[in-house]
Amino acid sequence: MIKVGKKGGGDFTEGPLLSKIILFTLPLIATTVLQLLFNTADTVVVGRWGGSTPEECETALAAVGSCGALTNLIVNLFFGLSVGAGVCVAHDIGAKAYDDVSRVVHTSVVASLISGVVVTVFGLCMARPLLTMMGTDPAVLDQAVPYMCAYFCGMPANMVYNYCAAILRSNGDTTRPLAFLSVAGVINVVLNLITVIVFGLGAVGVGIATAVSQWVSCVLIVLYMMRMEGPCRIELSKLRVDPAKLRKIVFIGLPAGIQSTLFSFSNVLIQSTVNSFGKVVVAGNTAGSNIDGYIYATQNSLYHAALTFVGQNVGARKYDRVKKSLFGCVLVVTVVGISVGGLVTCFGRPLLGLFAPGNEGAINAGMTRLSVLATTYFLCGLMEVGCGTMRGLGKSISPMFISLIGSCLFRVVWIYTVIPHHRSLEVLYLSYPVSWILTSATFFIFCFFYMKKFKKTPAREVGESDVSGETA
Repeated sequence: MIKVGKKGGGDFTEGPLLSKIILFTLPLIATTVLQLLFNTADTVVVGRWGGSTPEECETALAAVGSCGALTNLIVNLFFGLSVGAGVCVAHDIGAKAYDDVSRVVHTSVVASLISGVVVTVFGLCMARPLLTMMGTDPAVLDQAVPYMCAYFCGMPANMVYNYCAAILRSNGDTTRPLAFLSVAGVINVVLNLITVIVFGLGAVGVGIATAVSQWVSCVLIVLYMMRMEGPCRIELSKLRVDPAKLRKIVFIGLPAGIQSTLFSFSNVLIQSTVNSFGKVVVAGNTAGSNIDGYIYATQNSLYHAALTFVGQNVGARKYDRVKKSLFGCVLVVTVVGISVGGLVTCFGRPLLGLFAPGNEGAINAGMTRLSVLATTYFLCGLMEVGCGTMRGLGKSISPMFISLIGSCLFRVVWIYTVIPHHRSLEVLYLSYPVSWILTSATFFIFCFFYMKKFKKTPAREVGESDVSGETA
């Protein structure tokens, strides 16, 4: 039997919820923001010192930015499996099934490492063909390809880190991932400066720095989990795939990965449309997306909070606390989204100036993005909470289809029907808030339907009949 240690864990099936949601979320927001600082450090350094002239710096910045949507498209399918691992751990912790937790942990580590190697090989082989298909400017392509290849060399480490972080979150621990990422973040910034300013490597230099920092965070989190007490401890002798646990992880995680991939696909189409406006707009969009990414970090953190709190209480079969967890996350995500979005809108121009100093064309393009998205990002937060709640309930196929229709398909239709008649950045960016409204409303309808259904369901093991019985 697994012995349960108190250190590093959190039981959310008892006690006050709102304060626990806030305390759980704050380190998670800081962690996600720190991850974004990786990309921000990349873009700031390359935007300022990526070449000997402003034009060369602009090209290097566009090279880094043009890869973002594509890399997300490639990796998100596998990252989705970490959601499955997190849900499984949360359910088993809530049910006090600690031997099952251990099997999920060791299966996840093996699966994440294999996934990382597969993604790396694919990324290295397909970088140039895929970037070319996206219509990347030829002047940008020669720097974008080596950057993307360097970035993907850190993907095995990135996969392992994200799976381990998902496991620790489901165990109630959001502080250790923050500490490990802090160390890696400092290393990333230092290496950015060295590779770009000292060695003049431009975009590929920041790709190398990012890959090294990913390996550092991976080593730190694995070493910690090898020494921690409790069911989430990693033991090398137990590293093997448990077929039953892998099936459950894949059943929950694969639709989550497909959903993320579909979102990324729609973003790739939007990025391709942005590319058609020229590299000045691409540079401004890159800067703007980095800034509004910080708003998304706060909103997405409540996705993980909803998943963890709902997941543990589903495992414990405390359905009144499931509903209270949902309402608590909705309250926090709305307040945070409106507050942070307002601040970003007010200080947008000076923030954009950090990425593209003196480039008024890029700053104006970035402000166009922020004026539409920053003020409406709380709608995205509501969508994230609804999705996290459904996954915490053990439902994964339903949110995949909801996202496919409500966001991804809608954005594709918008690009091919609305944009040809109203070709402007403002109209292009409006596809985001409109899709958030449609998708979040649908999520909440399904959440309440499933919660009502769960209350009427006789007690049985969560994760088998409740989860695998989903058909839509």
